[in-house]
Amino acid sequence: MAASLALPNVPGYRSEVAADLSDPAVRRRLSPAAVKGFLAIVEKWALKDPEARALLGGISTGSYYSWKKDAKTRSLARSLDQDMLTRISILVGIFKALNILYSRKLADSWITLPNTNPMFRGSTPLAYIIQRGQPGMLHVRQLLDARRGGQ
Repeated sequence: MAASLALPNVPGYRSEVAADLSDPAVRRRLSPAAVKGFLAIVEKWALKDPEARALLGGISTGSYYSWKKDAKTRSLARSLDQDMLTRISILVGIFKALNILYSRKLADSWITLPNTNPMFRGSTPLAYIIQRGQPGMLHVRQLLDARRGGQ
C-alpha cells in the first residue's frame, strides 16, 4: 500500500486526502458506486453504448454489458482499475459543474451539443473528450470549473 500524504490541519480550510487508487482495497470499495454513478450519468446525457465505452477508454462490449447487468443486481464482478476510476471521477466533476451552471435540461444535453468555444472548434464536448481521452476530460472539467468561478 502506498503511503498517504497528510495535509496540515489549518483552521478554515478543509484538508481532504484523495483516495489512494493504487490500493486494491480502495478500488474494490469505490468500484460499485463509481459504476452506478457512471451509468446514471450516461443515462442523463442519453449517450449511446459505444460513446459510453469510449469515455472509459474503449472497454469491450462484453465488459460494459456485464457492468450494466451487475449494476442492476448491486454487485460488481471485479474492481475497476485506476484509469477507469479516474475517468469516472472526472466525468462526475463535469456532471456536477454542468448542473451548477445550467438548467437540468441544458446540463443534460450540453455534452452532446455543438459548441462554439474555440476549444471544441464547433464540435461537441463529447467528441472532444472521446478524441483526446483523459486529457480532454480534464480540459473540459477545467473549462467548466473556471466558468463557475473555480469552486
